[in-house]
Amino acid sequence: MNRLLAKRLPQWILDESGQTAVMIVFLSILFIGMGGFALDLGTAFVCKRQLQASTDAAAMSGALALTSPNATATSVKTAASTYGAASGGQNTKPYLTNASIVTTPQCLTTVTNWGVPCSSSAAGYNAVQVVQTATMNTSFLRILSVLGAASAQTLTIKAESTAAMRGAANAPYNVAIIIDTTASMGNNDTDAACNNTRIYCALHGAQILLQSLSPCTAASASSTCVAFDKVSLFTFPNVQANTASKDTTCPTSNPTVPYYSTPAAGATWSAPTGTAATYQITPYLSNYSATNLANGGLNTSSGLSIALGAKSGCSGMQTPGGDGTYYAGAIYAAQSSLVAAQAANPGSRNALIILSDGAANTTKMTGGAHNGNTYPSLDNQCQQGVTAAQYASSHGTTVYTIAYGASTAGAKAQCTTDATLSPCSALQQMATSASTFYSDATASQNSGQCTSTAHPNLTLNQIFTQLAPQFTVARLIPNGTT
Repeated sequence: MNRLLAKRLPQWILDESGQTAVMIVFLSILFIGMGGFALDLGTAFVCKRQLQASTDAAAMSGALALTSPNATATSVKTAASTYGAASGGQNTKPYLTNASIVTTPQCLTTVTNWGVPCSSSAAGYNAVQVVQTATMNTSFLRILSVLGAASAQTLTIKAESTAAMRGAANAPYNVAIIIDTTASMGNNDTDAACNNTRIYCALHGAQILLQSLSPCTAASASSTCVAFDKVSLFTFPNVQANTASKDTTCPTSNPTVPYYSTPAAGATWSAPTGTAATYQITPYLSNYSATNLANGGLNTSSGLSIALGAKSGCSGMQTPGGDGTYYAGAIYAAQSSLVAAQAANPGSRNALIILSDGAANTTKMTGGAHNGNTYPSLDNQCQQGVTAAQYASSHGTTVYTIAYGASTAGAKAQCTTDATLSPCSALQQMATSASTFYSDATASQNSGQCTSTAHPNLTLNQIFTQLAPQFTVARLIPNGTT
């Protein structure tokens, strides 16, 4: 400093001893503000993660609600709110205030293309979008307002999540497939979608389903398959147990067909042997995939794949015929086997698929008599099938029915012993819900008469394509999926 200027200025101006303290005060305020910003930002990050987790749970809950037989837009929104952060939800947090949730059921083309159409849900949607917002109070930033600095008193947080009703493999399934092999299934289906015998078309449809299931929990080219989705094949009329292998070895040939057997409802499962009658063609198998992976082609050495006609030169199950149709016994047998399969594989789920034209008109069965609605009976045979399927549903099995050329003609037509049912209405009532009833709209024997309101205008192959995702559960998908 210029000496002359220094002589003219008062001494207190030139005194520098207090400047450090002033700088420390201002720096302290700055550091406190920066620390407060960092701490509040960290808290906001944690709150955002909490809100996102809640939003994911809400979306998954809403997507799961879409699978309910009685799903509505209201029930879906209620299910999502149950796991939301808003008041009354299970994920409310004391540090998140003014939380709100907006749930929007959606019909997405992408999910439809996966084989999960909007008609898969009674509500008419196949996905759910959930958006939640909430506010959090700041702790340190608000201190700056005491010093006159503009600072945020609260921060607004937003989270969004979208879930499809199907698409993720979660629980393993035990799947029993019952395929009608009575004489009528040997007739030709002349529609363009198949144009072959009806049994041929049915078997090839089942192959599509088989290729879409998940056979193993994990697999590689060299790994051993740890069973995940296991499948057993049933048929009616029943066959003699020691000849069932004719359907699973190549070249295939017709097993011996005895009179219809009548296994009791709720009986403990025991696979028949020797000359006893059985409806089961294969046990529950997971060796049906050539790669141990879904969509990896079929293993043509598997008895299940051979029975479904997947091996070249083998026709698979054919139509040995027999005395008319009686399917209640096959349903009880399959349900009994499913209960045993589930007990052997805790945490698994059961599904029963029934493919038939729905007619029921046998005149002979083991121990059969005219007992009205009392099983086993030569009377009300379609109604007995309905009762058997509903029994399975009431015991935790999801029953899917496929009407293949089923007649809508009234009483005494093809349900010849029933006073009120037609084959089409019987199969409708056998399904667990409207969403698990399918009908081949293009089958030449159908002529568009027997229709599924939930799945209209499907060919047999399309039915099996749409069936596969039913054995998956809800999954999160990217936001903005169309």
